[in-house]
Amino acid sequence: MELDEQTCEQARLNRDARFDGRIFIGITSTGIYCRPICPSPHAKRVHVRFFLSAAAASAAGFRPCLRCRPEVAPGTPAWNGTSTTVSRGLRLIAQGALDEAGVETLSARLGVSSRHLSRLFRRHLGALPTTVAQTRRLHFAKQLISDTNLSIAEVALASGFRSIRRFNDVFRQFYGRPPSELRRLGTRAAVGDGEYVFRLAFRPPYDWSALLRFLAARSIPGVEETGGGAYRRTVSVQNHHGLLEVRPVPGEHALRAHIRFAKAEYLLQIIARVRVMFDLTADPEVIGHTLGTDPMLAPLLERHPGPRLPGAWDCLEPIVHAVLRQRLSLEETQDMQALIAEECGEPISAPGSGELSRIFPSAAVLAESALGFLPRSTADALRAAAQTVAGLRSNAPPDDLLAKLRATKGVGEAAIEYVAMRALNDSDALPADLMELRVACDRAEGWKPWRAYGAMLLLQRGHAPASGARGS
Repeated sequence: MELDEQTCEQARLNRDARFDGRIFIGITSTGIYCRPICPSPHAKRVHVRFFLSAAAASAAGFRPCLRCRPEVAPGTPAWNGTSTTVSRGLRLIAQGALDEAGVETLSARLGVSSRHLSRLFRRHLGALPTTVAQTRRLHFAKQLISDTNLSIAEVALASGFRSIRRFNDVFRQFYGRPPSELRRLGTRAAVGDGEYVFRLAFRPPYDWSALLRFLAARSIPGVEETGGGAYRRTVSVQNHHGLLEVRPVPGEHALRAHIRFAKAEYLLQIIARVRVMFDLTADPEVIGHTLGTDPMLAPLLERHPGPRLPGAWDCLEPIVHAVLRQRLSLEETQDMQALIAEECGEPISAPGSGELSRIFPSAAVLAESALGFLPRSTADALRAAAQTVAGLRSNAPPDDLLAKLRATKGVGEAAIEYVAMRALNDSDALPADLMELRVACDRAEGWKPWRAYGAMLLLQRGHAPASGARGS
């Protein structure tokens, strides 16, 4: 999106929620940057500057507003600007690519020089990759301070800072006051130790009912479940286990993520995964503008506005589903996934876990499993795919997974497209077997770069629009 001063000014004056997270407003008279929906009195136009990202506003010397809280704005769309490299870079940064490594490593994963990557980020986001990453960490720290009971030391660790002194210094510079002074702000949920509640904003509309139906039909018994309008699952990070529940916040354009996890230092990773799983940076207006021109999709888009791509907790689960689905029905695939989780996964026992009893096995474990309850060819394909995942370098380019799966015996192209959509959040993936899309493949060329969203819309044929499907 190019900055159009007149459009941005109208969005500011009207407090237009459609621009929330797309632009940020710097006020030169106060040194503060805000969301366009900020309830504070309007500043004079002469004191206003517009930015494409919070990182750009921060780089220009502005501090986040404590009233409208830029840290809880909808995420910057992954397709901001026109650069695929920037889109992928943003996804990798959100996954923590710069938490342990530098820009040189990130640029190598993206196949460009660090200088070129910095140039692209400046052009499309107005800020360097390191500034984007630091802004992300500090926004998350502010959310932890306002919305949880974590100590300041725990907040520093959870938001990616190894030194509490460094965290205090950077936070004071970023917000203009020490973190302890902001402790009283915000509303902390009444939850037990090791439990955290996050409100994650999205751009409406959001077809939650459709997403939940998709996940319910493909959930892994014992690992995932849906019910009561919510999605629940077991999670594992660095061999530490926990529980996750996600549901809409009534009356708000946000999801509520309730996390039970003993290790607070992994919260940033968990929230990053949740944002991808539920496609929280999607821009339904941009997607709908393209898909709405197809006479087959237009009525579906009207009845089911706000389609989202269903992500996955990790790449292995959709790979296993896709390989099994090549040979089995949807119901049989679920049954086999349940057996795999039961035979190969670790047990989990936690208060409130209910029917959620297993952690899905890691790629290393699955690669060595006998899988004797499966036909030999299917078991061989699953072990080979798991070995492919286990052998991936942690800093491998995102496309490496798909390239290696294509070279794996027993993994077809439809399965790879499914993995691209669910594991890599690829908006242009075309999982043809999902919705018998083969008939529509020719016209799907006109859906680019949103073919995956078109596929999700076609899945809604025969479903009546649910109340609240617009996301509230």
